[in-house]
Amino acid sequence: MIYAANFKANHTRKSTENYIEALNAKLGAKKAEDKVYIFPPSSALDSYEGDFTVGAQNAYPTQNGAYTGEIALEQLDEFDIKTILIGHSERRELLNENQENIVEKFSFFQEQDFEIIYCIGEPLNIREKGFESVMQYLLAQFEGIDITYAKLTIAYEPIWAIGTGRSATVEEISTTHRALKNVIKDIPLLYGGSAKPANIKEIASIAGVDGVLVGSASLDAENFSTMILS
Repeated sequence: MIYAANFKANHTRKSTENYIEALNAKLGAKKAEDKVYIFPPSSALDSYEGDFTVGAQNAYPTQNGAYTGEIALEQLDEFDIKTILIGHSERRELLNENQENIVEKFSFFQEQDFEIIYCIGEPLNIREKGFESVMQYLLAQFEGIDITYAKLTIAYEPIWAIGTGRSATVEEISTTHRALKNVIKDIPLLYGGSAKPANIKEIASIAGVDGVLVGSASLDAENFSTMILS
């Protein structure tokens, strides 16, 4: 299983250091085959040590340059960071990243040999139109994306279940993951959408779920380690 923690705009450099110290104290008990990823805010990126991988939530597709408010490859290289989230619904919806922007970013970091966790998901109005509409919407988010890339992981996040406390039903997750697996084959497929300690065992038991991308429930190291060790 893969367990990825997305801090979003939460935690400081100091609290991230404390978090990682607390998490490291627990990770000795995890299964050897399980993988853990931590995506802190850019202000807290650093060369942390432990049985986990640190990644960037976002970066501009360039070595460096006049891109106010962004970080680029040069800043990630300083901490030997080679993992990135791309396509998260909050960047698509709140920051207006369109598919063209996302493809440009994906292609750049693919060329840099990054591990990429690529996020796809549908809003509630699409889900309510029926499953065929859901799949059309999701598959459109693969346009321009090289789904044969060896260092690719896909994260399916129903937008209506992110940060709402409502997770998709087992049937909704199972049906969607099964349909996506028919397209992406052996690429790891994570579920993200209000995954938490109370439902992690149920979600992890669903066929086609290879891990979870966790938001608010990952902000507490005790909660996140409980999910990893469950």
